[in-house]
Amino acid sequence: MSRKPPGLASLTRHRLTSAQFSSHGSALRSTNAQAFETQLAVFRSLLQQFAQTHAKDIRSNPSFRAQFARMCAAIGVDPLLASSAKDGGGGSVWSQLLGGTVNDFYFELAVRVVEVCGRTRGENGGLIEVRKVREGLVAAGKGVGGEVTEDDILRAVATLKPLGSAYSVIRVGSKPYIRSVPKELNTDQSAVLEAVQVLGYVSVSMLMVNLRWARARAQTAVEDLLGEGMLWVDRQSEEAEFWSPGFMLESEEGGTG
Repeated sequence: MSRKPPGLASLTRHRLTSAQFSSHGSALRSTNAQAFETQLAVFRSLLQQFAQTHAKDIRSNPSFRAQFARMCAAIGVDPLLASSAKDGGGGSVWSQLLGGTVNDFYFELAVRVVEVCGRTRGENGGLIEVRKVREGLVAAGKGVGGEVTEDDILRAVATLKPLGSAYSVIRVGSKPYIRSVPKELNTDQSAVLEAVQVLGYVSVSMLMVNLRWARARAQTAVEDLLGEGMLWVDRQSEEAEFWSPGFMLESEEGGTG
């Protein structure tokens, strides 16, 4: 026995039901979005109150400052990013929350970091470990009010992004470095710099054996880094050795100490 096709009334009821579900879904999404916006506004208000109450601690205490940064990240606020146009203009979120106190801290620290990078560029070719930058700030007495941590330095470098690619943080092996030259490192150059961290130097034959590179590839990588001042060459041995400038300077200081 053949089945009767659905009638016009059945199709109409189905369409009405689908439209009702669609309308209900849209209303539910709108309600959820409004609730989320309300919660976010509450969180931002509480964050602002917290920041204003503890502004002095945030500026002077690096651990407290790091915790505050994590609180910002937890609700999707990047305090170092400029506010959007719809928020009404200039300044960063952090600047708006603290009246510029902590934001100024990072801008001032960024100036000090640039000074250290510029002063040491002849020694390292524009690639300096973040730890060395912190040591340079401490040695020069270039604090900006309170102890400065490596995390602070990384955040300060982030404020330099508007300057383009001249200042950025890269990782060589497990260590963060600040690059203060516009040249991008390619994969081979990064691999050489990572290998240099083991003994303080590499040679072409070492790269050929350990990285299984052809001689031309190894030679090109070290000569590029040599040309940028990121490696120094010692030709006194039977085979030329390409040294990390920082490692050589540390060795010299240790020998004269």
